Amino acid sequence: MNRLQVVFDVVAEPRRRDILDRLCAAPLTVGEIVETTGLSQPGASKHLRILRDSGFVAVEKRGKQRVYSLAADPLMQLDAWLAGYRARWSLTLDALGSHLQQEET
Repeated sequence: MNRLQVVFDVVAEPRRRDILDRLCAAPLTVGEIVETTGLSQPGASKHLRILRDSGFVAVEKRGKQRVYSLAADPLMQLDAWLAGYRARWSLTLDALGSHLQQEET
């Protein structure tokens, strides 16, 4: 399976996207992730393991706690893949904007 497919498989799961959204704001412990997401501790740990193994998060041990933070590489790969589509959308939206301006006059 290619790397981009792994990225898509990981972000396809809504609970993992929720965790990534929360980690975007700040690093969190497993307990904080459980508290803010409503996941059980085993459920959160399962998703965090998948995120860690796929390179989406980094983990740091602080005493007895593990603190998870967002890792940029897989998201940068996804962004790079989307860049070509983003350029196309931009051209389409520019054309729509021009059309709407002509309709107003």
